[in-house]
Amino acid sequence: MTKKIIKKKVSKKKIIKKVVKKNIKIKQPKPIGLVTHYFSNIKVAVIKLKDNLKEAQEIRIVGGEKTDFKQVVKSMQVDHKPVKLAKKGKSIGLKVKEHVREGYKVFKS
Repeated sequence: MTKKIIKKKVSKKKIIKKVVKKNIKIKQPKPIGLVTHYFSNIKVAVIKLKDNLKEAQEIRIVGGEKTDFKQVVKSMQVDHKPVKLAKKGKSIGLKVKEHVREGYKVFKS
């Protein structure tokens, strides 16, 4: 919410200050998935999807205090088979460029 101060002259000596509140809705990104497991030796995250995800889309992974990065989906797998499109409700394997943990959220960028 932002505040804007409007000054209004009533007479030469009096100035009335009026505070106007405006509700500005900031569009928050909707999470499309959640990290359920991470294999550190091969740097692969298992992500349970809440929305469809295509290859070549940019995603953002956020979690913890320090982890917040973007990456492009280069390849993903469902049941050990490469796919170009992963549907809502599926769990996918995705190679990630940084360490992630269970519970981290995945957003479309």
